[in-house]
Formats: sequence, C-alpha cells, structure tokens
Amino acid sequence: MSDSTPAALGWDIGGAHLKAVALAADRRVLATHLLPCPLWQGLEHLEQAARAVVSACAGAAPAHAVTMTGELCDLFEGRAEGVQRIVDTLSRVLAPATPRVYVLDHGLVPPPLRDPLAAASMNWHAMAAALAARVPDALLIDVGSTTTDVIAIADGAVRTQAQDDRGRLASDELVYQGVARTPVMALCARVPYRGAWQSMAAEYFATTADVYRVLGQLPADADLLPSADGRAKTVELSAARLARMVGDDAGEGNFGALRELAGYLRDTQRTRLREAVARVGGARPALVVGAGVGRFLVRDVAASLGLGYQDYADALGVAEGGVANDCAPALALASLALAA
Repeated sequence: MSDSTPAALGWDIGGAHLKAVALAADRRVLATHLLPCPLWQGLEHLEQAARAVVSACAGAAPAHAVTMTGELCDLFEGRAEGVQRIVDTLSRVLAPATPRVYVLDHGLVPPPLRDPLAAASMNWHAMAAALAARVPDALLIDVGSTTTDVIAIADGAVRTQAQDDRGRLASDELVYQGVARTPVMALCARVPYRGAWQSMAAEYFATTADVYRVLGQLPADADLLPSADGRAKTVELSAARLARMVGDDAGEGNFGALRELAGYLRDTQRTRLREAVARVGGARPALVVGAGVGRFLVRDVAASLGLGYQDYADALGVAEGGVANDCAPALALASLALAA
C-alpha cells in the first residue's frame, strides 16, 4: 500500500451533511469530505454523496467504519428504521466492501445489526472513545453546524450521565445549537438593538450562519445548505436576514447596529456553552479538546475559563489534521478502523 492510498475511511452520516475522512496507514489524513446531504428529502441524496466520496478514493479499498445521526430525520418512521435504511444504502454503495457500524459497548460491528438503536446517534461516543484511548483526562467539545456535544473523559474512559439524545439533552451533554443551521430565534427571546431591549420575531428569518458571517467568523465549509430565505450568502444579505428578526430593514445606516446584534447573539451562544461546560465538566478539566466547524467558540470558552486547549486531530495524534477537525466523528471512525 502506497503512502497516498487510504487504509481506512470513516463515515459520519448526518441529517444534513455527509462527512468522510480518509487515513493512511501511518495515521496521516489523506482527504476530508464534507458534503451537503439533505437526507430528509430522500435516501438518494445519501447515495449520491457517498458515491462522490468513493469516486474520490480512485479505486482504493480501505476499511470502512460508519456512524450516524441521520436516523433522526423525518424521512423515517422511527430511529431503528432510519439506522437500518442508512446502513443498507451505504452497504450497497460500498459493495463489495462491508462497512462496520459503531455500536455502543461493542465498537465496530458488521451488518446486519442485532440492535439498530444501539447504533443510533453514536457519533459523539465514537469520537470520545477514540480520544480516550490517547488522552485519559479531557473535556471534549464538538460544535458543529447544528448541535454541540460536551463529553467528559476521565481515567481513559468516556464518563457521561446519559447515552441517548433525550438523556443527553437533559444533562447538557447535548446542546441543540450550532454555528450554521440553528434558527436565531432559538438563541434567546430578547435582544439589545439600537439602544433598547426588544423581542425577536419567532420566525425562521435567519440562522447562526448569518450571525457568524456578519462577524467574519464563519468557516468557509460550515454553511453548505440554502440560507433561510434562499438568497445568496453574502454579508449584506446576512445582515438583511438578521434585520428581519428585529422587525427592521438593513441598510448602511444600521449595519453597525446589526453587527452589534450579531455580537450579542454570539455572546449568548458562548454563555450557553459555558453553562454546559460548568455542568458537564465538574472538576476543572486538565484539557479542553475542540472539534467541529464551530471549534473557534470552544477556543474562546477555554480561554475565558483559563483552561488549556487543543484541536481534536492534534490530541488524537493524527498528522495533517487541518480541516479534518471539522469532521471529528468521521476522523475518529477512521482511527478506530485502523486500530481494529
């Protein structure tokens, strides 16, 4: 196997994006794929995105390891059905290779799965388990486009209060906020704008992608799906979308006020993240490890709390991680596949 041939390919199948990371045998990242995959519109979107990744591998036959959260989307009657249909679709694309699926308490398991629910929304656990094998004590925080995971690792093991989404939402180990797809109305009820406090519209007028675009902090690959109003993703139109949230129109005269509004919304999200860290982190963590397209928020929070910080790929001991940090669960699956 040459130095440029993938030895393992990790897959993370979300409801809106497909993420895949290819690792060489020497733990170098060879390729990172982050593709739009609106799974709620049909499994054909998963098949199309997966075939694009396979084509990019140029005939290589790496080991494949899979995790997912896409089973939650409303294409499926329930999560068990969603897991099964996602696994079936990916297995068909990858044939004759057989993907292994990350299953809680069992690691990587080939299909058919005896208990599909044990594979449902386990991307966070796979990410933490791969890290725990190398970093015995840390607080892992993955801020993605849609959600945030806050996971404690102690004594080389994943230490969580809950394991499913319902329990993790209750424990703050899952915070349903991200830096791209979260509707702005979900961040807070009232905001300061043009010298006064006011309510916001309870409408899908703008998302957090607009907030961070106006602030100049949005990573290039963070926002792959259409904007809230379907218009272009420019700073000016993001400002216009934010203006609708406060019943205003955007213009040169109030861009400064809209930028201040975006700053307040960012600070609100930082505060929410600090609250989750305080609840999940418990004793002061030795290290904060950041992952996802929104890991810039993790760095900010770690600095504000006086905590050490490291990107996920560096903590995992992977070379040339770079953008693979945006796809940490997929990177974790590739690492686990190499070790299996």
